[in-house]
Amino acid sequence: MSQAKHKLFSTILVLSVTFMVSFTIHRTYFKPLKLHYLEVKNAKQPFPASENEQKITDIYNSMNSRITNVSFVYINRTTSAKNSKAILLDHWKKYCVGDSLTIQLDMFDYIGKKKIYGGDFLRARIFSPKLGAGASGIIEDLNNGTYHVHFTLFWEGKVQISILLMHPSEGVAALWRARNSGYKNIIFTGKFLNKTKEVHTECGFDLDSQEEKCRSGEEGENFYCIKPLGVPCEAFISVKSNNRPHAYLTDLEKRLFIRSNIAAVIPQNNGSIDVLKCQRNSGEVKSKCSVGMSPPFPGGYFLNNVWHPVFCNLSTYEPQSLVDKCFSKKKIYLMGDSTIRQWIEYLPSIMKDLKFFNVDGSGWHRTHIAMDMKKNIYIQWKKHGHPFVTQSFFTVKDYTSVPQEIDRLAGGANTVIVIALGQHFRPFPITLFIRRLLNVRKAIERLFIRSPDTKVIIKSENTREINTDVERFSDFHGYIQYLLAKNIFHGLNVGVIDAWDMTVASGSLNLHPSKPILKSQINLFFEYLC
Repeated sequence: MSQAKHKLFSTILVLSVTFMVSFTIHRTYFKPLKLHYLEVKNAKQPFPASENEQKITDIYNSMNSRITNVSFVYINRTTSAKNSKAILLDHWKKYCVGDSLTIQLDMFDYIGKKKIYGGDFLRARIFSPKLGAGASGIIEDLNNGTYHVHFTLFWEGKVQISILLMHPSEGVAALWRARNSGYKNIIFTGKFLNKTKEVHTECGFDLDSQEEKCRSGEEGENFYCIKPLGVPCEAFISVKSNNRPHAYLTDLEKRLFIRSNIAAVIPQNNGSIDVLKCQRNSGEVKSKCSVGMSPPFPGGYFLNNVWHPVFCNLSTYEPQSLVDKCFSKKKIYLMGDSTIRQWIEYLPSIMKDLKFFNVDGSGWHRTHIAMDMKKNIYIQWKKHGHPFVTQSFFTVKDYTSVPQEIDRLAGGANTVIVIALGQHFRPFPITLFIRRLLNVRKAIERLFIRSPDTKVIIKSENTREINTDVERFSDFHGYIQYLLAKNIFHGLNVGVIDAWDMTVASGSLNLHPSKPILKSQINLFFEYLC
């Protein structure tokens, strides 16, 4: 491994240690675009060896060593939110804007016994409903069943505190083991067309079949379909997916994830806190928001349903005032899932001359293109490559991964790329996501070599609905991916829109966040462009 690569890898490992504090852990060369289909006799291994493999393994092992590793026999020996206690450590005569607040959590099981290890998946926020205000809290795991939750009082008014037990540490261990056990949570169905003949066949990253297979994708990210008899691989036209009636969780583990045990409120006697605007906390002058900045956590707060970054200064909270100045002659490529597709659906409400171009195809997952002919603005949303989880067929003929899409762009001062990855990766082993992030980073580095003035924005994953299909879609999976993306993209000259922080702060429980959250994301995006 070269010295530069070794340095990059060391940085990623060090950063992952730092960021995992908030997760409440326990235990301590450019390649041309290609989308080809090859016939292969066997595909037992989901990925061939590559230069990335050791790095992927090391990142996985580093994360694995920090995930709680506990088992249980009786449900009543797992963490109980109802029996746990929240104690305010900071008792002041008055609280001022800018002050810190610390809550101590002591976790107990269902029979009232104090927990002696950490690893619970917690979520903490402060909020003022009448003010449209909210902010995330930092969770510090003391690894003995006690946690400290740290808040910054960002606004004046009556502030409430919310601390939720999303999953007990025993559930975290079960979800981590289950996720990394294999690829059977989702089944993909491929459609082959041979003249008038339509044939469906099973597809996936790892197929337990000795039948002849068709392989698609680039090196290291192969996706396979069982080859229909008498039909060439080139006839592969579209794919869809469904949840497979399969579980890696045991029946006992599943009992941890009934709805009443997910996002359970940890009781507290603090009520609300009155925060005053005191002269001693006047604040500091912040520099303009720009690419290359690394937002802290929390990186901002909502007030009047508008996001206020704490690490930089927004010149305006009305993004339409920046359209003429910052968007003219821009080509904007939105790459990812439906949470970034929301952007292209929202932008016409503030860019009145933006019109959609009718692209062939059907369904929400077709490529979206919008143009403003007066200002010479081009905006495109395109779904990311496998895995893309949807129950309706979509074509694979123009289907490429984000690294491939980046490699096909020349870049330049008028080119903007926004990347959003995460939700569709949750049902699969984490190594798949690590591999994709590393390949995206490499593609961005290649882009910056040929076009260093290209603007690249990373929009992080956000929270979603609470349901009982935790094995596939729990926010625990999303939070691990959020941390990995934050670590792996660290050090790149990119802009970051921390959608996780925003959705936790607002208390959002929606895969597709509400308009105030969406508008706040767009505000920061506009600022990065100007």
